[in-house]
Amino acid sequence: MPEHFDIVIIGAGFSGLYAVHKLGQKHNVVCFEAGDGVGGTWYWNRYPGARVDIKSVEYSYGFDENLQQEWKWPEYFSAQPDLERYANHVADRFDLRKDIRLSNPVKSLYFDKDTNRWHIKTAKGDHVICQHIVAATGALSAPNMPNWPGREDFKGEIFHTTQWPEEQPDLSDKRVGIIGTGSTGIQAAPILAEQSKNLTVFQRTPAFSMPSGNKPTDEAHERDWKDNYPQRRKELLETYGVSLIDYPTKSAHDYTPEEQVEVLEEGWTSKSAFQMMVAFTDVMTDPAANEVVCEFVRNKIRATVDNPKTAELLCPKTYPIGAKRLCIDNGYYEMYNRDNVTLVDVKSAPITGFTETGLKTTDSEYDIDVLVMATGFDAVTGALSRIDITGVDGMKLSEKWQDGPTTAFGFMVAGFPNFFMIHGPLSPAAFAQMITAGEWQVDFVSGIIDELKEDGYSRIDTTEEAEQNWAAEVNGAAQHTVHHLADSWYNGKNIEGKKGGFVIYVGGFPRYCELSTAAVQNNYEGFIRT
Repeated sequence: MPEHFDIVIIGAGFSGLYAVHKLGQKHNVVCFEAGDGVGGTWYWNRYPGARVDIKSVEYSYGFDENLQQEWKWPEYFSAQPDLERYANHVADRFDLRKDIRLSNPVKSLYFDKDTNRWHIKTAKGDHVICQHIVAATGALSAPNMPNWPGREDFKGEIFHTTQWPEEQPDLSDKRVGIIGTGSTGIQAAPILAEQSKNLTVFQRTPAFSMPSGNKPTDEAHERDWKDNYPQRRKELLETYGVSLIDYPTKSAHDYTPEEQVEVLEEGWTSKSAFQMMVAFTDVMTDPAANEVVCEFVRNKIRATVDNPKTAELLCPKTYPIGAKRLCIDNGYYEMYNRDNVTLVDVKSAPITGFTETGLKTTDSEYDIDVLVMATGFDAVTGALSRIDITGVDGMKLSEKWQDGPTTAFGFMVAGFPNFFMIHGPLSPAAFAQMITAGEWQVDFVSGIIDELKEDGYSRIDTTEEAEQNWAAEVNGAAQHTVHHLADSWYNGKNIEGKKGGFVIYVGGFPRYCELSTAAVQNNYEGFIRT
């Protein structure tokens, strides 16, 4: 017999955990999680060097003052074990585990329009009927695994960074290869270089990265935040990316070249990757201003890497800074001065497949014992597209999104009533600090569900017109910036065969909140309640 709940939450990452806490206070809820532990991103990503790239005092929950005051972050940028420990502490402290079913991924969702209820089936055979779905599946949770030929012939080990062994492997006598030089690869590579006999880095497109300046949390920094948390949380939500950085007042063109360098030096040592994107008012809107920042970072790379040829390969030249995820690192460029590290340019000589002993490109073969795949994710839409989701009149979500995702405010999809997404497609997602932004979104959805019940409705949907209006807002925001000048997971171009189209809202979190709140307050404009 099926079980009945008010709300099913998919995913027990940081947003899912808060949804269980918030919605569980008024409703009968259950949460299904694919992993055998909570924490989402910080459960799956156990690779060497994994850590957050936002200061931990910001990248943390704000819903409970005692939690904020009592929890201590050991470093400015917390490592994966500390973030996973924090997630587990929250699950225990607020007694959330009773409503979470681990190691039990959702396989299918079906909406019965006659009863206005969703039917959920899971890998373990659960059949649940509920009124509302809250999908907190994460923007970066569906791994991308390149399908090169000959994989079954390779005699070594292969680890995707999201599926790293719980017991760290001994690499001391191993020849290690790593594919991918995005945020994950840049974090993992320096550690792997220290742990292994030698490391070969396969790079298709170089990334812009800056030093994190990570260090143990000092008492004055922690005390300052804890004394001012309520005000700081409010200020976070009023910033473009839900992160407290110094916003500029002048264009790059208002400075002399010497003054530009002074400003950029401050950004380089600021401990915030966002700071380089807003060093001047026009970094993200004027290609000429952006190029000033690009060349500054390239010169930093050239000054750090001893081998001029290697340094030049590491200098991004085909896209603006900030158009792809800007990285922060702990000794990434310095790593290339080690004798046991080799950089391979697979843009000029692409990987063609596996051999028994490693990888081959169009011009060479490389012997490897362990291959690390830092090849990223089928981002934003991937996790939901891999669930069989059927809405009104048999409509499949995967079919509706085959030419790119459509949503209203990143929250809802027309034809899929009572189905809410947190950090969904066309929301600010990773362009906003995700824990604080996720709390806001869960609170917003909670308010909609409460009002639905108070006003005597059992169902809410959005319209295709609302989706089109929101798509125009999303595309308009992107077109006014340099974001559209790069192929990245922001527009799905990192996945072969995936249709392009910007899937992140870059108009800033305050505008996002303002527009979505206004629609609800204006008698649910763009929504249909029945």
